[in-house]
Amino acid sequence: MASHFLFPSLAKRKKTSGCKVEVIAQGIAKAIELVLGFDAEVWSITWLSLKVSGCATLVSLLLGIPLGITLALTRFLGRAVVAALVNTGMGLPPVVVGLFVSIFLWRSGPLGFLDLIYSPSAMVIAQVIIAFPIVAGLTMASFQSLDPKLTLQLLGIGASRPQLLWLLCKEARLPLLAAVMAGFGGVISEVGASMMVGGNIRSQTRVLTTATVLETGKGNFEIAIALSLILLALTFAINFFLTRIQQREQLRWPKVS
Repeated sequence: MASHFLFPSLAKRKKTSGCKVEVIAQGIAKAIELVLGFDAEVWSITWLSLKVSGCATLVSLLLGIPLGITLALTRFLGRAVVAALVNTGMGLPPVVVGLFVSIFLWRSGPLGFLDLIYSPSAMVIAQVIIAFPIVAGLTMASFQSLDPKLTLQLLGIGASRPQLLWLLCKEARLPLLAAVMAGFGGVISEVGASMMVGGNIRSQTRVLTTATVLETGKGNFEIAIALSLILLALTFAINFFLTRIQQREQLRWPKVS
């Protein structure tokens, strides 16, 4: 009686805690049920998430790696400004990206004639803007961390410029794989920009992150937990694959005593 008088909400808190554990357990069971039951909508959402984020990561690599290498190896007018913009972009808020992409792609906006708003293409554009600076910044840092004498040695043995770039890329391949993982991780877990430019339309632009937000808002915590666990499993599987490649390459690389 005394404990209830001093802490009137103690019993209620214990009950609430038990309910939370039960909800999480039900969410895990629901995730297993949705995956093993080959739920069509869940697999469609998962595939769209992978497709949008995969395309965005690929485009970011095609744009970010050359820019990062250029910033690391060359000197040109305005280089410091570009490098500062890249470093700033690495922490760019996704909602800001979503806002400006929405303005440009809106039907009355400068690029409205493309009719891309509320489409997977718009989501890819937004995610590229998010991942591109991350890839470029990490690439720039990885090439700047290489021994400056290496470039002189390669040039001294007669390496052409394409051969030089290829050999430097091989030297920096481990941090470059880290850039790939960071870029993909930055977009697969992104929700703000995807919600704003995609609209979270069922069977069209709904991905795992936006679906999780939707189900949470509706109070369907079991489904929300299930979707978030599927997202975590997907992200872990891809990063595990890339990490295995990275660690294997590291073991092959001879240690300098």
